Amino acid sequence: MSSAATSPTSRKPSRLRFSLFVFLGVYPLVTILIYALAPVTSDWQIWQRNLVMVPIIVLSMVFFIIPRIHRHCGRWL
Repeated sequence: MSSAATSPTSRKPSRLRFSLFVFLGVYPLVTILIYALAPVTSDWQIWQRNLVMVPIIVLSMVFFIIPRIHRHCGRWL
């Protein structure tokens, strides 16, 4: 048995804590985007607004929010 299997850093992250940190990162992003895009997209249908907003949110999550959560909050996960 290797020592890596028994080290405290090899435990699986808590999904509940991880989801809380993701919520804390995504909620402000979504709120800011809604307010920022509202003047430009006020006459658009909801599906058109989402077509603009969802890719921004997903790319932000994949490249910025989740990596920073792992880097800065990894010890609490």
